[in-house]
Amino acid sequence: MTKFLLSLHVLAAIIAVGPVTVAASMFPPSARKALAEPDSERAVSAVRLLHRICRVYGGVGIAVPVLGFATALSMGVLKDAWLIVSMLLTALAAMVLLALVLPRQEEILEGIGGTAVDAGTTARLAMFTGVFNLLWATVTILMIVRPGSTTGA
Repeated sequence: MTKFLLSLHVLAAIIAVGPVTVAASMFPPSARKALAEPDSERAVSAVRLLHRICRVYGGVGIAVPVLGFATALSMGVLKDAWLIVSMLLTALAAMVLLALVLPRQEEILEGIGGTAVDAGTTARLAMFTGVFNLLWATVTILMIVRPGSTTGA
């Protein structure tokens, strides 16, 4: 059962978190282009699509910590420091996405429609996206290295 849960956890991370990190990273430069060319339907559509990917896959991403918790429970590692840190960083990444990335993407989308958006907004969004991606990279590394692991890796 542990291998099955672990497989689902890894698949969920790849399928859900991967698209969010890529789409969120692509959003700021695409938004700058759409803000510079508001009459370009292609540029505006790209930004809307990237935001939708972040929103939808971010929601699907809840499966990652749920499956991770189930896997950790079956492995008996819920009290291990590396797992606790990973869970905290995962929660922090979710907060960054929900409180800092998605709202700024929505603000920019409104700005393309007519509300003024300053250049600092896309720069801050790029910074928050970088923090989100760095948190997920750190969690991934912790999942692979697992301090105190018995795998010998």
